[in-house]
Amino acid sequence: MFKRKIYDKIKRWKNESNGATALLIEGARRVGKSTVAEEFAKNEYASYALIDFSTAPREVVNLFDDMSDLNHFFTMIQFYYRVSLERRKSLIIFDEVQLCPKARQAIKTLVKDGRYDYIETGSLISIKKNVAGILIPSEERKIQMNPMDYEEFLWALGDFSTYSNLKLLFDEGKPFGDVLNRQLMRNFRLYMLVGGMPQAVQTYLETNNLEKVDTVKRDIINLYEDDFRKIDPTGRLAVMFEAIPSQLNKNSKGFLVKSVLDSYKTKEETFLSLIAELKDSKTVNLAYHANNPEIDLSAYKDLNRYKIYVADTGLFVTLQFKNKDFTENLIYEKLLNDKLPANLGYLYENAVAQALTSQGVDLFYHTFENKVQKRNFEVDFIFAKKGKLCPIEVKSSDYRKHVSLDEFYQKYSDRVLNRYIIHTKDISHDRDILCLPVYMTPFIAY
Repeated sequence: MFKRKIYDKIKRWKNESNGATALLIEGARRVGKSTVAEEFAKNEYASYALIDFSTAPREVVNLFDDMSDLNHFFTMIQFYYRVSLERRKSLIIFDEVQLCPKARQAIKTLVKDGRYDYIETGSLISIKKNVAGILIPSEERKIQMNPMDYEEFLWALGDFSTYSNLKLLFDEGKPFGDVLNRQLMRNFRLYMLVGGMPQAVQTYLETNNLEKVDTVKRDIINLYEDDFRKIDPTGRLAVMFEAIPSQLNKNSKGFLVKSVLDSYKTKEETFLSLIAELKDSKTVNLAYHANNPEIDLSAYKDLNRYKIYVADTGLFVTLQFKNKDFTENLIYEKLLNDKLPANLGYLYENAVAQALTSQGVDLFYHTFENKVQKRNFEVDFIFAKKGKLCPIEVKSSDYRKHVSLDEFYQKYSDRVLNRYIIHTKDISHDRDILCLPVYMTPFIAY
C-alpha cells in the first residue's frame, strides 16, 4: 500500500472518538478508500471484518433490515466473515456503504452499542437514491479522501526528501537557479501526466510506460461516466464531465452549462441539481465566483457561476484527449519536455486547483469590470488567510504581465495580504507579488 496522509487522520479519529462515532471516508471511485481502511484495520486492531456491499451475499445485506438483536447480528457477521471480534479491539468496515443505505442508518444503533469501531467507505454518498428513506446518523464523522497529492506521489516513487526540501526553498523565498527548477518542473510534470490515482501510479512504477498508464486512466474515466449514466440516464452528467477541458480552454467567466447541454433542452432549475450531483461524485473540484471578495468568501458565493476542474490532473490530461488514441497525440511528450502549447496552459490551472483542494482550501475566483477601460478582469483563485485575501494568477507562459492581479489590488488593496503568480519558472518577486513554480502551490496555504 502507498503511504497516504489520510492514515494519520483516521488514527486521530480512533484516538479521539474512542468508539463515540463512526468514520465515513468519502471520495471518488478508485482513490484508495478501501485500501487505506483495510490497511488501518490490519495495523491498528486485533481483528476486523470487511463487509464489501458490492459483493456481500444477500444474507448479510438482509441482516440490516432488523437491528433489534445485536447479539445475533454480530454472531452472523463473525460467521460469514470467519473472524473473531473482540470488544473495543475490533473494527467493522462497511465498504461501498452507499450500496446498502440501511447499513449506514444502522450506524446509530451500532455506535450506541459500543462494542466495536466502525469505518464506512463510499462514493456518491449524497446522491439522492443513496440516502432516500434513511435517517443519516449524527454519530458519523466524515473525512474526504482525494487523489494522491504531489508529496504522496513522491513517496510512492521512494522520494522522501524532495518535498521537505521544497518547503525550505519556499521559506527562504530566494531564487535557486534555472537548472534545478527545470529538473523540479520535469518531476512535477510527470506527476501531472500520471496523476494521483493509485492504480495509475502503480502501473507507472511497474512499467514506466505512460501509454499503459493512459489506458488505466481511460478505464477510470469510463467507470466514472458509467456511474454518471446510472445517476442520470439521459447522459447529461457524462457530457458535462467531458466538457470540462473545453470549457476551461474557452477562458470564459465560468462553466457554461447551458451551452453544454443545449441539445438536451434542460430547464434552468435543473442545472443546479446536476451540478450538485457532479460535485457529490467527488470526481471534480468546483471553484465558485465570489461576487464580493470579502474575507468570508462563502457568504458571497454565486451558486450560478462556477468553474469545474477534474479532481485529478492526470485524469484531466487523459480526458482532454479521450477521443484520440494514445499514439495520435503528443501531449505526454510535449508536457514532459516543457513544450506545451500556450493554449494548453489550463492544465496548470487544474493542477493548482487540485493542489489547493488537497490543502483544504475552498476554491473561489473573481471577475470584475473596469468601466473606464471597458475591460473585464479575472483572478484565477482567491482564498482567505490571516483575516485577509490572497489572489492568485496562474501563468504557463508570460508571467511578467499580470494586469488582472494589479487591477484587483488597486480596487481591494486594503483586503489583500499576499499576491501570487503561479508559473513554471524559478522563485522571483515582482514588487510585492511572489512568483512561484507550480510545484510550490501547496505551501501558500500554510
